[in-house]
Amino acid sequence: MTSFQQARIDLGGQLRQLREAAGLSGKELAERVRWQPSKVSRLENARQTPTEDDVVTWAQAIGAAPDLTDDLISQALALQERHDSWKQRYRSGLAAIQEDMRDLEARTRLFRAFEPGIIMGLLQTSEYARHVFRKVKRLYSAADQIDAAVRVRMQRQEILYDRGRTFRFVVPESALRTMLAPADVMRGQIDRLLAVSTLPNVEFGVIPAETELPSAPINGFWIYNDAMVGVATMTKDLVLREPDDLAFYVQAFDDFAKVAAFDENGREVMMRILHAYRKQVPH
Repeated sequence: MTSFQQARIDLGGQLRQLREAAGLSGKELAERVRWQPSKVSRLENARQTPTEDDVVTWAQAIGAAPDLTDDLISQALALQERHDSWKQRYRSGLAAIQEDMRDLEARTRLFRAFEPGIIMGLLQTSEYARHVFRKVKRLYSAADQIDAAVRVRMQRQEILYDRGRTFRFVVPESALRTMLAPADVMRGQIDRLLAVSTLPNVEFGVIPAETELPSAPINGFWIYNDAMVGVATMTKDLVLREPDDLAFYVQAFDDFAKVAAFDENGREVMMRILHAYRKQVPH
């Protein structure tokens, strides 16, 4: 067991003790803070890394003293800093990361995402996701939870049908031609994108290959509301909250969106790619 895992177990145990001392069941605490009961269980049993917001919410719900709350926050921040390492995160389990993402998405009303070489998790088919997770497992020596990770990723996608949320996705055409799975799986994935692009609260833009890019597409990034940016590198997941950083990535997203093809124009590009994959699949 790594020191990171032990620290997460220790914090989860403290949270459980505080809940029990307050005379609350896990279900009662979840109802009080408007969480799913499963989240309380995941935090207490070290299957999910508590965020600063999580421990503040927990402490307020059970009436913890300010000095105790500060101590819990310090532990959560220390964990989060180490949690940003992808290798460390994946050792904790593929499914656990998907649960973390689902909690973040539940707090988000406006999503803006740019991915230069992969299709966004919220838009992946189960088979495409399975091939992606197999590659992640090999690269990061992740725990073997592929089936569970795929299941949670598919559950995350239910949020797309919430009309109270807005999703803006942009990818270069090359991302849809990057074969992270066999041609028949890629064909099914493009079909999925064609369908999702018709949802009223989803904008899916494709930058055609012949279009000049406004800047080099080095890293993918996700903007959550106007509060946070997630930037994934090969080794770390950067979480940025400074106003200057937010403004920079909002501008970068807008620049990519301006040269992307949306709606019928975007679907024309996808149909061209779909036709190319169909030619690769034996009949």
